[in-house]
Amino acid sequence: MKFYAAGVPTDVTIPSVPVSSLLDDAAENFGGRTALVFFGRKTTYRELLHDVDRLAGALRAMGVARGDRVALVLPNCPAAVTAFFAILRLGAIVVACNPLYTDSELRHQLTDSGAKVAIVFDGAYATLDAARPGTALEHVVSVCLADFLPALKRKLLDLPVGAAREKRERLITPLPPGARAIPYTELLATSPGPVEQVPVDPARDLAVLQYTGGTTGRPKGAMLTHRNLVANAHQVRAWDPNARPGKESVLCVLPLFHVYGLMLCVVTGVLLAGTLVLLPTFDPELVLDAVKHERPTVFPGVPPIYSKLLEHPKIGKYDLRSIRTCISGAMRLPMDTIDAFQAATGGRLVEGYGMTESSPVTLANPLNANSRPGTIGLPFPNTHVKIVDEFRQDRVLPIGAAGEVVVFGPQLFQGYWNQEEETRQTLRNGWLYTGDIGVMSPDGFVTLIDRKRDVVIASGFSIYPSEVEDVLREHPAVYDAAVIGVPDPYRGENVKAVIQVAEGMQVSADELDVFCHQHLAPYKVPKIFAFRDGLPRNMIGKVLRRVLREEHAAEQAEQGGSGADQDPFADFRR
Repeated sequence: MKFYAAGVPTDVTIPSVPVSSLLDDAAENFGGRTALVFFGRKTTYRELLHDVDRLAGALRAMGVARGDRVALVLPNCPAAVTAFFAILRLGAIVVACNPLYTDSELRHQLTDSGAKVAIVFDGAYATLDAARPGTALEHVVSVCLADFLPALKRKLLDLPVGAAREKRERLITPLPPGARAIPYTELLATSPGPVEQVPVDPARDLAVLQYTGGTTGRPKGAMLTHRNLVANAHQVRAWDPNARPGKESVLCVLPLFHVYGLMLCVVTGVLLAGTLVLLPTFDPELVLDAVKHERPTVFPGVPPIYSKLLEHPKIGKYDLRSIRTCISGAMRLPMDTIDAFQAATGGRLVEGYGMTESSPVTLANPLNANSRPGTIGLPFPNTHVKIVDEFRQDRVLPIGAAGEVVVFGPQLFQGYWNQEEETRQTLRNGWLYTGDIGVMSPDGFVTLIDRKRDVVIASGFSIYPSEVEDVLREHPAVYDAAVIGVPDPYRGENVKAVIQVAEGMQVSADELDVFCHQHLAPYKVPKIFAFRDGLPRNMIGKVLRRVLREEHAAEQAEQGGSGADQDPFADFRR
C-alpha cells in the first residue's frame, strides 16, 4: 500500500514456531540485555530464561501437561512474564484473568476454562479462594510483589514511617491463616530443574484463552494459538521498520492480563529483545519516573493514559524525548491529545484497531506523515479488510459506504472455547465479523462510525451491558434495568444504569452502588443511576438502548454539561 511507512511490507513471513521460542532467541542473541525492570530491579534475558525453565519444571512436577489450562491472576510484575512463558513451554494454555475481578466473575472463567492451577497475586488470593469451590483447581501459587523489589527497597518497606507503610500495604497482602497456596519463591526454589519445549503444532495448539464478553451472555474464551500470537508480533514489528532488535525499551502500563498489553508489550517486546519496564498500575507519577530512569522508546496505551500524563502538573520537568513510538487503541484518539503528546515527546502517536479475537491488532495508522487522525488506519501486513452490508453480510459494499468491518489474517482466533454457535456467528469462512460499523476510503483508510454492539468502552476497558444488567436485576428492589454508555471526555464513556424499580419497593443510587461493588469489578460499576417508571421497548419487548442514549444526550444539552468524572482511572484502583 502506497501510504505505508517506508520499509513496511504488505506481507511478512510468519515462522511456524511456539511463542516460547521468541524468548529462547532473545536469550541466545542478547543474553546480557536487560529483559525486565520492576521498580529498579533488573533481570537479564539469560536470567529470565533461567526463571522460566525453573518455573516450568515446578509446574510440570505439579502435573501440568500439554493442553492443561493455568490461570494467571496477576498485575504487571516479573512473575506475570515468567509464568506466561513457563506455561507455554509445557504446551499448556494461559488463562488470563483480571486480578480486580469479583469472586463470581473469576469463578466463571475458572469453571469455564477448567483451569487446574492458578498463579495469583496475594492481593487477589481471598477472591480466588472464594471462587475456588466447584472449580477444577488443584493447586494455587501465591505471588508477593515485594519479592521482586531491589533488596534496599524491600528493607525500606519495613521502616516505621507513613510513606513506607502506605507502600507496604500496596505491595504486600498477608495471606490468611491456613491459606491453601504455595508461595511463588518457594516453588522456584524447589524446582526439579529446566524442561525442554513440549512439542506443539503452532497453527492448532492454543497458547492463550483470553476472555471477552458480548451483549448476549457471559464472557467467552477466545482461543488464540501460538501462530496467532507469533503472527501478530511479527506484524507489529514490521509496522515499525525503525525498531532495532536489542535496543528498544517498552513501557508496560497496559495490563498484561489483556491481550493488547500482552501482545504489544510482552510478545512483541521479547521478539525485539527489548527491555520491558513493568508498572503494576497506571499512576502518572510512576510513569514519569519510569521514563526518567529507564528511557523507554515504545509506549503502547489508550487515550486516557496519554491525556492524563499531559495534564500532570510536573510533566514539564521531565524529558520525554526518549519515546519514539506509541500505538493507541480501544477508543477514539482525540486530535488534541495526538498533537500535545507528539510535541512533548518528539515521537509518533497513532491510533490502531483490534479485537481480542484478532490477537489483537488488525489495522493502524502509519508511523509517518501519512497518519490520518480520526481513522483507525490501514490494514496490517498479511491482513485483508472489507466492508459488508450489515443485514446482507455476503454483500461487499462499495468504497465510501457504511457497513460492518470484516477482517482476515493469520492473527485471527480459532473460535470461542466451548461456544460453537457464537463461533459460527463471528468467524465465517475464515473472516472475522467485528460487529463494528465503518467506512473505507479510496486509499484504504478505515473510519469507525458506530458500534453494532452496545459495548461500553471506559478508559479502554470493555464493559458489557448485559453483565451489569444481570447483576442489577438480582437486587430485590429492581424490576428491570438497562445499561448504556454515555460520553465522558476523560474515560471515553461512563456506564449509566436506568432502573425500573419493582412495584412497592424503594432503592437509592447509593444502595445500588454498594450492591454493584459487591458483584462487579470496580470499573464496571455504573457511574450514573437514573430511575423511571418503565423502560422504552419495541413491539417485541426489547429495550431500546438507543432511545435511552438519545434522552441522556438531550438532558446533557439542556443542562450544558457532560457530567464528566475528572479521574478516568479512579475505578481501576482499590
